[in-house]
Amino acid sequence: MNILINVACALDYLHNHCSTTVVHGDLKPHNILLDDDMVAHIGDFALAWFLESSLNQSSNKKFDFPINVSNEEYIFGSEMTTSGDVYSFGISLLEVMTEKKPTDDIFNEGLSLHKFVCMALEDHLTHAIDEELLKYHHMNAIAMKSIALTLKIGVSCSVDFAPHRMNIKDVVNELQNILDTIQNS
Repeated sequence: MNILINVACALDYLHNHCSTTVVHGDLKPHNILLDDDMVAHIGDFALAWFLESSLNQSSNKKFDFPINVSNEEYIFGSEMTTSGDVYSFGISLLEVMTEKKPTDDIFNEGLSLHKFVCMALEDHLTHAIDEELLKYHHMNAIAMKSIALTLKIGVSCSVDFAPHRMNIKDVVNELQNILDTIQNS
């Protein structure tokens, strides 16, 4: 949970607290780095964009590195936005919690990691969760509720329609509330 909060806080900083908004553009588990104290940091800013103003998209500036784009939205020609980073964070969160990748063989014929977790939240939560996570938390009621709430955040961040995604500030607050609940139980 601390790692997820660290990443969400880093995105909140880039999106909302820099003098110029920074869009990472390639957030994925491989670009989340852990230091010796297990504090998460976002790495690989090769695809980052500086958004001068949300109202003046024509003034966006991009780092000039020849890297392949991994975020699905950007591949299909959408503009670089903070919402794309939120989507990538949501998918990364789902990857961490389920130990599945969006490219795994089970995700075909319309089934995606996002849809897989949505279905699991309805009635088979334990089928979607990483087995090591289940062992670690001993699955008491608070742990199950915390895991479900965390997965719901991942799902809310990774909805297809960008305006319906969670705001990264709300993500930080919700994850912190979940951590507080776990620590106070």
